Amino acid sequence: MPSKKSARLAALTVAAVCSVTTATQVVVLPSPAHADTAAIHDIQGSTRISPYAGKQVTEVAGIVTGVRGYGSSKGFWMQDPNPDADPATSEGVFVFTSSTPKVAVGDAVLVAGTVTEFVPGGASSGNQSVTEITRATVTVVSSGNAVPAARVVDATSVPAAYSPAGDTAASGSVNGLPLRPAEYALDFYESLEGENVQVADTRVVGATDPYTELWVTVKPKENASSRGATVYGSYDAQNSGRLQIQSLGATADFPVANVGDVLKGTTSGPLDYNQYGGYTLVANQLGTLESAGTARETTRRQARTELAVATYNVENLDPSDSTFAAHASAIVNNLRSPDIVSLEEIQDDNGATNDGTVSAGQTLAKLTDAIVAAGGPRYDWRSIDPVNGADGGEPGGNIRQAFLFNPERVSFTDRAGGDATTPVGVTKVRGKAALTVSPGRIDPANAAFANSRKPLVGEFVFRGKTVFVIANHLNSKGGDQGLTSQYQPPARSSEVQRHAQASAIHGFVEDVLHTQGNADVIALGDINDFEFSGTAKILEGDGELWSAIKSLPRSERYSYVYQGNAQTLDQILVSPSIRRGCDFEYDSVHINAEFNDQISDHDPQVLRFRP
Repeated sequence: MPSKKSARLAALTVAAVCSVTTATQVVVLPSPAHADTAAIHDIQGSTRISPYAGKQVTEVAGIVTGVRGYGSSKGFWMQDPNPDADPATSEGVFVFTSSTPKVAVGDAVLVAGTVTEFVPGGASSGNQSVTEITRATVTVVSSGNAVPAARVVDATSVPAAYSPAGDTAASGSVNGLPLRPAEYALDFYESLEGENVQVADTRVVGATDPYTELWVTVKPKENASSRGATVYGSYDAQNSGRLQIQSLGATADFPVANVGDVLKGTTSGPLDYNQYGGYTLVANQLGTLESAGTARETTRRQARTELAVATYNVENLDPSDSTFAAHASAIVNNLRSPDIVSLEEIQDDNGATNDGTVSAGQTLAKLTDAIVAAGGPRYDWRSIDPVNGADGGEPGGNIRQAFLFNPERVSFTDRAGGDATTPVGVTKVRGKAALTVSPGRIDPANAAFANSRKPLVGEFVFRGKTVFVIANHLNSKGGDQGLTSQYQPPARSSEVQRHAQASAIHGFVEDVLHTQGNADVIALGDINDFEFSGTAKILEGDGELWSAIKSLPRSERYSYVYQGNAQTLDQILVSPSIRRGCDFEYDSVHINAEFNDQISDHDPQVLRFRP
């Protein structure tokens, strides 16, 4: 692909002439002086690591099946038209050339070079490696040959089980395990690495992104939602039918798809592996996009006696952004002007400019003005400016949570003294729980919140009833190993801090409920973890909170789409008094995550109940 894709591909791979000398990028093995003659299936072998890794090979024969002449991973794929009888050994391989290859699809070639195991993202990423021939000398024997027929990837061929457990003697790596492509999906895909593959009539489960890629499923019934998504419902249900699609063609020709759309007909090309999703069909033939007509959802308006509370991650919003009118329209028209809105990722007044500015007054004023212009109420707002550079996120942005509230429907109880470093506490006033400061921050000095957003808590009153609302944005999942990692099951290192944060939040909720057992408490926001996760379990405790998205059918529990998995990151958790009322209603309002033209990568959530 041309320049739009080049920057991403520069991160995906680096020149092999560098990678062969960079220990973090390749599996380093000794190289003998002599060169061996080998077929592609011999080079690929029956495990993830080539038996020829680090060795010189010569006269490796194949037919060129795809040419990548863009980015820093220039080269071509070739495939042996005379396969062996072993289903574990791939017949395709990528030849890295560093410059634009002087071959064409259909060329019969002989290649000499060094077999290299390249790890996209570096060894520390935990990713699997890609078997490549580097420092290549290429001889074109003939041109215009038939390309080997593409292997069909479909619901029948891809196993239901995702991956074998890794070898405990190798820190959980699957690299040395014999491939069992009939038993495990990751083994099946690995057995086709570099080969020409095809999918047909596949449903889009991850919308086209800014890097000109999308995700499809070859298993249309696998954990499907009514809107066409594939729902990620547990750590043991990774959805093996998902496959990333890129293209060797022009960026302008790539389909602009939403979740639920279908790539009709055949999509075919070499099977690659990259750090942004693992196994990827790099298409030289794309199916025709058939729109499903998926529309953005609209929730219902709350009744007069219902309190509507929402959470919405507005993705690094600052005054320079062009999305204020769109966010305002979403709040007014799709969320129907909730009484309280917890906003995540509100940036300071000059965004990423790193000059010490921490105030977000201009950001919030611009958003509330836009809401009025969209026909919504004149929201008031409360927030606490963070210490400069202390809350993570984009450097200089000083992201924080903020409350919007409609003063015609709900009032905010202001209690002086809340600032970036003062912890909020719980006291008793006339027999009821009350905050010591409002708004306030929960335990801001706790190491769990280092370089991360501190929870913001506020005391609201609706129709004479007090409601405590805790706005959260827990630390991200950055650093976790991917589902296609060589380590199985993959490590989730980011959980350590998130679990500590959840413990602090849960402890505060316990303080409120110990003071007033029937208090209405809501903890909501970008939890950055799933409703079935350990983080959610810590927040829920022994019933002090409950994730209300679990009131929805499993097929509707998602707020975010990542690598084709529709999943829950945004949650609203409620205390027993709200849950026991049995008159609450929850809605995950799908306006962003399924769409290529999203204004945020998160879908907002709305809870309606009668305090």
